[in-house]
Amino acid sequence: MLDEHRTLRRFWAEAVNTTCYIANRIFFRPFLGKTSYELRFGKQPSVKRLRAFGCTCFVLKKAGHLDKFESRCLDGIFLGTPIFEDEEGADDVGDAGATAPSAAPAPSATSSDDEGGPLPTASSSLSRQQAHAEAGPAEDAGKVTSEIVQSRQVQQDHPPHKMIGDIRQRVTRSSVNSLAFFSHSAYVATFEPQDVSHALSDSNWVNAMHEELENFERNHVWDLVEPPPNCRPIGTKWVFKNKQGENGMVVRNKTEGIDYEETFAPVARLETIRILLAFAVSKGFKLQQMDVKSAFLNGFIEEEVYVRQPPDFESAKFPDRVCKLRKALYGLKQAPRAWYARLKSFLLKSRFVMGLVDKTLFLLSRGGDTLIIYVDDIIFGSSSHALLSSFAEQMSRKFEMSLMGELQFFLGLQIKQGLEGTFIHQAKYTKDILKKFEMADSKPMTTPMNGEAVDQKEF
Repeated sequence: MLDEHRTLRRFWAEAVNTTCYIANRIFFRPFLGKTSYELRFGKQPSVKRLRAFGCTCFVLKKAGHLDKFESRCLDGIFLGTPIFEDEEGADDVGDAGATAPSAAPAPSATSSDDEGGPLPTASSSLSRQQAHAEAGPAEDAGKVTSEIVQSRQVQQDHPPHKMIGDIRQRVTRSSVNSLAFFSHSAYVATFEPQDVSHALSDSNWVNAMHEELENFERNHVWDLVEPPPNCRPIGTKWVFKNKQGENGMVVRNKTEGIDYEETFAPVARLETIRILLAFAVSKGFKLQQMDVKSAFLNGFIEEEVYVRQPPDFESAKFPDRVCKLRKALYGLKQAPRAWYARLKSFLLKSRFVMGLVDKTLFLLSRGGDTLIIYVDDIIFGSSSHALLSSFAEQMSRKFEMSLMGELQFFLGLQIKQGLEGTFIHQAKYTKDILKKFEMADSKPMTTPMNGEAVDQKEF
């Protein structure tokens, strides 16, 4: 570890601590199948704070007033992840310009280190390379350029990429204060696990997985059977999604080597939802929305499809069996079409009329009242309260659904229905973009252009 980045030997103790820190988190104890960290704390360790020992890092200057053109950070050498998360394992090497070493080569791993000399820094290494390049072959080898002063141009109008910064560049942990650290921790808690091993360490996701498997059993999605000859079962994978602040769980299936026939299903069209909103405003009623629990599990499939059992949730009695699907599964190409076909059949039997242009729009007329349904997200509305209640009750009996109330969110659009009309906006999307680029606390400015007056009622 010391030789990798030519770290001084006096940091041997930090190297030993880092070795222990890593070993406790990656090496499994014999016959137990767990790391020392898991045995001690009862949860899986995180390796997101690990960095290469001895690599260059930067420490933010926090004390004192900084000049506008003064450097905001000090060069440092990463000396391992500390035991306490609120500490930083970096060694401050001071002002790199004041203590820049000569252009002599760095000490090798076998030579003795100069314990009293300054530490090598990233800026000094760059200066050595520039000095060596400008010296040329005719220059005396004994001369060393200690500092290169480069001219700088100050622009009044900075380009956008310098004001916003590179979004791919990582933010150093030393620049995060205590308040921002806790805010970041709360934000990370809403992330969706990428694999089942991370999800198993969170009881909320474990409960969500058990709930989804109970939905499979309740809907009789599959039968456990012996794999037939020449059977190529499709692998399954847990996919974790947060839906409107509520943990949802689906299973996505890989589809290599499977021939599918009809997989097309009508999709949402923004034009239709805008016309639907305008129609609701003209008729003086508000649109409602229902949530279908495990919607795709309600669709039947005609093909013979076999999938493997969900990872880490295999049957204890029949671990080698495969699942023969009776209904569509999330990730299956037939799933959207199968669900749409069943819902369409149910609505047509209930005397609904399907739209001629948009196949996801259904209408039911009774007397002078009309019930209109958009089946993509089960959006519906009617001027008759009796029709609304009857439809919601009918759908809840046929499928496992819950009434969400007034339509508020659809395809990334926030919809506010009021007495004076319906307002469509994307405030949440705008705030998410500002938060992503760390501009949530920026001060808004008016457009610095004098345009013509526009009548907003025309749009």
